[in-house]
Amino acid sequence: MSEPTIYELSSAGRTGVRFPEADVPLSALPSAFLRPDLPMPELSEVDVVRHFTHLSSMNYCIDGGLYPLGSCTMKYNPKVNEETARMPGFALTHPLQPEETVQGNLALMYDLQEHLKEIAGFAAVTLEPAAGAQGEFVGVMIILAYHRSRNDTKRTKILIPDSAHGTNPATSAMSGYEVVPVPSDARGNVDVVKLREVCDDAVAGLMLTNPNTLGLFDENVLEVIKIVHEAGGLVYGDGANLNALLGIVRPGDLGFDIMHFNLHKTFSTPHGGGGPGSGPVGVAPHLVDFLPTPLVAIIENSTDEMPPLYGFVKPPKTIGRVKSFFGQFGMLVRAYTYIRMHGPEGLRKVSEYAVLNANYLLSKLEKTYTLPYKRTCMHEFVVEGCWVDVPDVHALDIAKRLMDYKFHPPTNYFPLIVHEALMIEPTETESKQSLDAFADALLAIAKEAHTEPQLLKDAPHNTPVGRLDEIKAAKELVLCCWQPDTDQ
Repeated sequence: MSEPTIYELSSAGRTGVRFPEADVPLSALPSAFLRPDLPMPELSEVDVVRHFTHLSSMNYCIDGGLYPLGSCTMKYNPKVNEETARMPGFALTHPLQPEETVQGNLALMYDLQEHLKEIAGFAAVTLEPAAGAQGEFVGVMIILAYHRSRNDTKRTKILIPDSAHGTNPATSAMSGYEVVPVPSDARGNVDVVKLREVCDDAVAGLMLTNPNTLGLFDENVLEVIKIVHEAGGLVYGDGANLNALLGIVRPGDLGFDIMHFNLHKTFSTPHGGGGPGSGPVGVAPHLVDFLPTPLVAIIENSTDEMPPLYGFVKPPKTIGRVKSFFGQFGMLVRAYTYIRMHGPEGLRKVSEYAVLNANYLLSKLEKTYTLPYKRTCMHEFVVEGCWVDVPDVHALDIAKRLMDYKFHPPTNYFPLIVHEALMIEPTETESKQSLDAFADALLAIAKEAHTEPQLLKDAPHNTPVGRLDEIKAAKELVLCCWQPDTDQ
């Protein structure tokens, strides 16, 4: 039985709102836009509160349990971040205020730019992109602008490893480049032999996710970068997996020319619900002039009497503005809080514990689930959600059955190079007890797959909604589930 809608809970005459007296002169409403009736629900305040509180309790959330979504990195969001973001000086400012009235905000943004530069080893950082995907787009547009500035117009293709994030080829195609795939070798690295075969003077760049979506650090990363650079291309680093590297490896030091940061995946800003996101981009010295405008800078140095004066500057060869105003400021405050709370040693521990948790979980599962690349993983790993002796059970069935064990499923069917992929990322914030419970659930499901496979095929059994026909739902969208009965 489905949950009643707020319209079905309506009862004539109930009200939970008392409107104040009008404080402006009343005027007639335009009759052409008026309807004879507007069937809005009639409920008391307590009816509304209870209804939506009940619905919220049916949702899975990071505050309620482990979110092992590989690649998506669903980190716990510390409440201190929210406290900071709600401080009046941050929350109540307006982006059109004069710069001299928001010096604290600009100081935070400048300091965050400096921290991100130091963490990843880049010469400059823009905070403007509104999400990781837009950060990717900014990076590829910088690659395009760089080559054009050198009158090098023959570069028409971007190389994409088959272990990259799915947005990489989409970003390249949107930017007008030809997408050229590069396969992985037997150990899950970029195949350097195949890379050399496609690296010619038409290569604009390579988009490299490292660690890649298999959860593996590319053992040939220095050689890969060298090959692309020798061909005259640039190397873009997909920073989505930076959570494995904090305080350990700086991508800029490896030779990456550009990288985006996912503030939610690494620095604990909220993830999910459609945003708001934030995808700052860092660049090496030769690309600083191409960053989006504006950047926050110190425009007057401090004196004994006065602090520094912050303002905005325009890079001389900028690709232009990529977002209204100056980025998702509330997300910047949260990420800044997270970085300052941890400090250098704390950020390194974040990565160390993320890698430790992933390898601990892998060690409990690898004898039961097939591991396609038998290597120490980084912050995430991929196993096959299927068995030869149970051909009718698939990764989707395992994922659905996990819901009955009160766990959110891991990422399914990604990366595409792993058959029936289950991509698992526990993050650093999960305890040993949490990891053990999740592993026990997956081991129990593996046993059920061999003894009661239909139990998995029919799962989930204990959720508010059973298994849906996802193909039908995608093809036959129903965006409004209730309509008023006009016959009454």
